[in-house]
Amino acid sequence: MSETAKQWYVVRTIGGKENKVKEYIESEIRHSHLEEYISQVLIPTEKVYTIRNGKKVSKEKVSYPGYVLIEAAFVGQIPIIIRNIPNVLGFLGDT
Repeated sequence: MSETAKQWYVVRTIGGKENKVKEYIESEIRHSHLEEYISQVLIPTEKVYTIRNGKKVSKEKVSYPGYVLIEAAFVGQIPIIIRNIPNVLGFLGDT
């Protein structure tokens, strides 16, 4: 099949549930065979270093809590499928 034009979309989620939403979206991609339409699901993170008990400890911190980025072509039922995923509040902006 031909490659469809994809754009980046911001999915609003319940704070602290970003990883769970990413897992649900990736599971839905595999289950519904949407690999052609949704190519990437990202949670922007950064490494934060702190010192605990005299040791330098690194931790991944979510840069934008409550948001997940997806690269997708919104055709057909794809926006509805994503909106119906648990812990998803909707999209940022118009879709």
